[in-house]
Formats: sequence, structure tokens, C-alpha cells
Amino acid sequence: MHPNDQAKAAPLAGFTVGVTAARRADELGALLTRRGAAVLHAPALRIVPLSDDGELLDATRQIIEHAPDVVVATTAIGFRGWVEAAEGWGLGEALLDRLRGLELLARGPKVKGAIRAAGLTEEWSPDSESMAEVLDRLLAEGVEGRRIALQLHGEPLPGFVESLRAGGAEVVGVPVYRWMPPEDLGPVDRLIEATLTRGVDALTFTSAPAAASLLDRARELGRLDPLLAALRHDVLTVCVGPVTALPLEAQGLDPVQPTRFRLGPMVQALCVELPSRARALHLAGHRVEIRGHAVLVDGELRSVPPAGMSLLRALAERPGWVVGRAELLRALPGSGRDEHAVETAMARLRTALGTPKLIQTVVKRGYRLALDPASESKYADV
Repeated sequence: MHPNDQAKAAPLAGFTVGVTAARRADELGALLTRRGAAVLHAPALRIVPLSDDGELLDATRQIIEHAPDVVVATTAIGFRGWVEAAEGWGLGEALLDRLRGLELLARGPKVKGAIRAAGLTEEWSPDSESMAEVLDRLLAEGVEGRRIALQLHGEPLPGFVESLRAGGAEVVGVPVYRWMPPEDLGPVDRLIEATLTRGVDALTFTSAPAAASLLDRARELGRLDPLLAALRHDVLTVCVGPVTALPLEAQGLDPVQPTRFRLGPMVQALCVELPSRARALHLAGHRVEIRGHAVLVDGELRSVPPAGMSLLRALAERPGWVVGRAELLRALPGSGRDEHAVETAMARLRTALGTPKLIQTVVKRGYRLALDPASESKYADV
């Protein structure tokens, strides 16, 4: 096998993806890496179990002593955490006995698995894995005078509780976990800086609190506006589902979302969307695709130094046109005033591309991309 065969097939080869997840970050990182991406991980929050929290203990005792009519389980990790916390207080059997006699609704298959692992059986679960469908079912049944316990997991549920209460229900929240800012803000700050400098090509979000936390940290740093500008124009935002997307949409962003709210489909959506945004040109008989930190030449991945990528992007802004050394010098990060830096970086870029003829030297004027004749009518140097 050619050493670059795997890179040829990898849809995310040459791209850098930021991961903000605290939970299942390793799983998401592995999915991205297998598809060729470089991963920059910065957990935007931490999940604090409430096993020692009086709020969860009070809610558990309420349910045991005063049975609700319905219990809605929203996440597998949250349901398991609730049962484990109850066991730690010596209330595990009492809670399970109470839940056995109730209408138990599960948001999706993972929650069903957690319910059954606890020796219980759910009465119903929506095919869509959507809380909206759970709400529709409850309202269709009628909630007037009913007591509904809702297992919370830090995610906002806009309109859910309000709609139930408006219908006459009493809603008891069961807060199993609390979201907190990360203890070490360094990785988050570096991810924000990488986004501002376009050092990442996409940011992934698997929970609304993580998205809100990243935006809040950018606001604290005085960088929210430039961060939003980067996310609107250059850096792709990808969310696991519509609830996760809410804090981003509130800032005017339009994140990519999969049709199924799972990590796998989210990565697949990224594999479609990110390559479609890459600039592809036909140069000197070769197809050249400019990705985040690398270039595909006829489908073969070529790693390019950051200075070389800066030059290539500057040339690609006007394919086939001559770009002067002074302008290219301004495109180089921290290059100073010596135009010799352009020549050095250009030599390294040509070596990295493996096909020097992709970039032509125009004596005493500068450089240009060797656009194929078929493209000249659109991009010709005049």
C-alpha cells in the first residue's frame, strides 16, 4: 500500500477539528482521527455529580414518598447516576420499587438500555429520540392535575416544563448532574485563540452547556465578537442536535446538525460539509484541493508548513493572477520586512507540494498559480 493511500481516502485529512466535549471526548476524537482529522481537544465544561447535593436527595425523597404519575428519563448517564446516587444514600431499592409502579418514558434507546439495566421497563420511547415528541405525547394524553418527574441533565429544555405547567401539570425536576466551568481554562483559551487565527477548521459541540460555556469564556476574554465573526465566515460549527445548537443560534450562527442526534451521524455530517468548503483548483494538469493545514494534490495528502499555507491561500484568492512579493510578505505571519522570507517560504511550499510547476515565478513581479488553460477564461491574469 502506498503510504498516502489512507490519507487519500480519509474525508477529513488535512483538517483540524476542535472538540469541546467533556464526556465521550475520547470516542468523538477517535471517530474524527479515523477519518483523517487532527483533533484539538478543550473541554469547555466539567460535569459534577450531585451525589452529595441536597437538591437531588430532596427530589429523590419526594418521588419515593409522593409518587408522581409519570417519570421522564432523558439521558442514560443521568438515569444511571440517579440510581447510583440513591444507592449511596441507602434509597436505591426504595427508588426502584417506586419507579416500577409508574409510567416511565425514555427519550431514546440508550436511556431504554439504562432503564432495563436497572431492572425496570419503560412504557414508551419516541422513534425520533426527541423531547418534542415526548411533550406531544404527554399533552395528547392530558396533563391536567398530573405529577410529572423530569430527570434533568444540564441541558436546557426550552418550553418543555412551561408547556406541561400551562397544561395543568405539577413538574418535579430531578437534577442529576451540574455543569461547571473547567478547572483549567488554558485549553479553552487556546481553542478560542486557534479559532480566531483559523487554526481550526471546525468546532464540534455535543451539549448546549458546552457551547454556552465557550461563548461565555470568549466574552470574559473580550473576544466574543471576533470569535463569532470567525464562526460565521470561516470556521464550521457542528452540533449533535437542535438543543445543543440553541446557544449558538441565539448568537446568529447556523450550525450543521445531523438528522440523527448521535456522535456517528454528526461526524458523518462533518465529513460531507467540511470537504465541500475546501478550495479546489486545476493547476498545471493537477487537481489541487486546499484544506486547513494540508493540500491534496491529485488526491494525495501533502503536509504544508503554516507559512506555505499562508502563501498558497494568498495566491488562491486570485488564481492565475500575479501576486507581488510585498503582498505575499504581508500574508506571512511575523515575517517582518525582508522579502527574502517570501522566497524561502515559497521554496519550502513547492517542495511540500511535490510538484514545483504548480506555482510559477514571474520575474521581477512575483508569483502566480499555474492555472490550467481551461480555467484561464475565468481567472486569467490581465
